[in-house]
Amino acid sequence: MANRSTGREGLIDRRTVLQAGAALTAAGPALLRGTHAEAQPRPQGASHTTIIDAQVHAYAANTPDRPWHSVPNWPAHVTGDEMVAAMDKVGVDGAIYISPFSMYQYDASYAVDVRRAHPDRFALVKPVNPDDPAVADVISEWRKTPGTVGIRIIMTKEAKRTPDDPGFDRVLRAAVQHDFPVNILFWGNVDAGTELIDRHPDTRFIIDHMGILQPTAPPAPPQPWADLPKVVELARRKNAVIKITGACTLSKQPYPFADIWDPLARIFDAWGLDRCLWGTDWTRAFAVVNYEQAVEPFLKTDRLSASERAMLMGGATAKAYGWSPKKV
Repeated sequence: MANRSTGREGLIDRRTVLQAGAALTAAGPALLRGTHAEAQPRPQGASHTTIIDAQVHAYAANTPDRPWHSVPNWPAHVTGDEMVAAMDKVGVDGAIYISPFSMYQYDASYAVDVRRAHPDRFALVKPVNPDDPAVADVISEWRKTPGTVGIRIIMTKEAKRTPDDPGFDRVLRAAVQHDFPVNILFWGNVDAGTELIDRHPDTRFIIDHMGILQPTAPPAPPQPWADLPKVVELARRKNAVIKITGACTLSKQPYPFADIWDPLARIFDAWGLDRCLWGTDWTRAFAVVNYEQAVEPFLKTDRLSASERAMLMGGATAKAYGWSPKKV
């Protein structure tokens, strides 16, 4: 990573980064699978680097026709059209749209509607219910839905699930069968999440939000990076990649959040940029940063070279999900 101290161990090999970026159009490792979302190749000769946000949440207003399950401290609505407008303003080409669990639980119908309206901008991930005896059938049907690229499970301490939960076993077997990566949220519960990953070496995991508990409102916690050593150690699991999502919410400094870069450098060094998926986690991060503030620090920092930025802000996500937004 540019401007990093040369005295630290485990620096990223720039040649490796460049080779990994060049290899995105070739057959890749196990995580480069599942092209169900009709991935579109970058046009030859295009000068613009494709930017993909690895996690966004859009949703309609809370109405009797589509009621929310709970009411978080988010805007009254961020529709698909509004999400696209925010992306267009800062040059984000596409996004992995995670159906918001807070509002819609396991119902991803609104996400499907948004993707139908914007098929070139979004790929879809849906939370699935480990307690549903028919969850394998749900995953099978989701796999047939246009634009889908994965499923999601939640393993926070509040969920009160153990790594040997039989529901997780059902979900993860079905994910392997249908060649879906599994997005997993275990912030604040890294040890249990690590054990689950170790129990399922054939499953492709995508770790939400760096595995680090993040605030839903300012200020940042007193020790925002307390779990960083565990996250670094977790990089040894080759069946996992990690989302660099919501990072700006952990800053104790004002925009452009200069104090995030040294902790992030440790994650980049341990995981390799081809396994790090940048994203905003907007609108969950709404009360801390707006969309532009979550994007611009990564576009403008001198801590990333052009090739590193291309991998972090698009290449690694395209690789993990097997999808890129169609150029129009």
